[in-house]
Amino acid sequence: MTKAGTGTGITVAQADTPAPVARLPRRRGVELALILMAVLLSVFGYCNVGLAQHGTLPPGAAGYGAGLGVLALLAHLAVWLRAPYADPLLLPIGVLLNGLGLVLIYRLDLETPGDRAAPTQLVWSTLGVALFIVVVLLLRDHRVLQRYAYVCVAAALVLLTVPIFFPAVNGARIWIRIEGFSIQPGEFAKVLLAVFFAAYLAANRSALAYAGRRVWRLQLPTGRVLGPIVAVWLVSVGVLVLERDLGTSLLFFGLFVVLLYVATGRTGWIAVGLLLASLGAVAVGWLEPHVHSRVEDWLHPFASIEAGRGPNQLAQSLFAFAAGGVTGTGLGLGHSVLIGFAVKSDFILATAGEELGFLGLTAIFLLYALLVERGYRAGLAARDPFGRLLAVGLSSIVALQVFVIAGGVTGLIPLTGMAMPFLAQGGSSVVTNWAIVALLIRVSHAARRQAAP
Repeated sequence: MTKAGTGTGITVAQADTPAPVARLPRRRGVELALILMAVLLSVFGYCNVGLAQHGTLPPGAAGYGAGLGVLALLAHLAVWLRAPYADPLLLPIGVLLNGLGLVLIYRLDLETPGDRAAPTQLVWSTLGVALFIVVVLLLRDHRVLQRYAYVCVAAALVLLTVPIFFPAVNGARIWIRIEGFSIQPGEFAKVLLAVFFAAYLAANRSALAYAGRRVWRLQLPTGRVLGPIVAVWLVSVGVLVLERDLGTSLLFFGLFVVLLYVATGRTGWIAVGLLLASLGAVAVGWLEPHVHSRVEDWLHPFASIEAGRGPNQLAQSLFAFAAGGVTGTGLGLGHSVLIGFAVKSDFILATAGEELGFLGLTAIFLLYALLVERGYRAGLAARDPFGRLLAVGLSSIVALQVFVIAGGVTGLIPLTGMAMPFLAQGGSSVVTNWAIVALLIRVSHAARRQAAP
């Protein structure tokens, strides 16, 4: 830039002032503050249960708080070192949901002295956080996973098939049990399938959207492009139907349809997915006795009471929600343990509804909604198609799982038998959910780092 001198006719050269560089905030301090708040809320709930049950603080409150706090701080340190641009809400939400789940399981343990699940759940939570740290530290770029798409799908199909050779538990063959140790392989398979679906659709999105025949308003891809992914989906769902794991079957179907819609931008896939899901649900509901009984319980939840056999699980769950009202009975003061054997897994949401009330239940659902929203936001910000589809797929897993479980225990849809993310008893589930959060953090970090100058 040049500027003329006043009254002298002399031209003076003046350099342009460089524009200030806008740095994208990393917000790790915000994340740390939210983590500390999540730990304090969990410890407060733990102490509240002890005071309600025995009138004194539980003896393990300090150890519980220290253990949860150390795990959370280690996870925060990993994010601070390797993913400094990651979304600051993802990790605190995971810590709070996991901590609340431990509180609810501990509260139910007090009513079932012969079945102590909280210590085991804490061990699984530790393993989940350890896996989270490993993923955040070692997976420098989420796009590396795209190279191993077929390895992931092969491993997923093996994990889904192995439980067929083990005895059924509660009517479903979804567990591997060896000398007291049990694991649910389908929980890990859903993440592996999400990676495969995202990688395959990212590589073939143009052919899926613009090639093939047009039927009505839907552009059908060629069989060469759509065939492999449909075959994988059919095999996985078929195996799950044989194992009577219909909840995971519904989850995989929803994941497949959502990612197909996101990859192609064709809303017709949503309509086709809803139609096929409805037809499949009706067929299975009539032909499979185990599922048919659940449909009957859903249609007539109080039939067992009218027949003089007492309330079934769904009726007890509805009674628990009704007893909680708006503000709840208070932690440790409910009677949801009357639900029976699945009170710590499928029906743990009934305990939250009874003892925390409608307000507490709304807060829990908002936490899940915020977790899913931040995952979708990371996907929208990602510049690579694989990262976009991976973030949307992982977030959709959480969203679909919460909808299926919450809908089942509140009587909105028939029960399917799944674990509420982070809340319910289940080691495989909590480890998998921490892996999902870790992958979302990696995608979020990559997306926000690319936006930084």
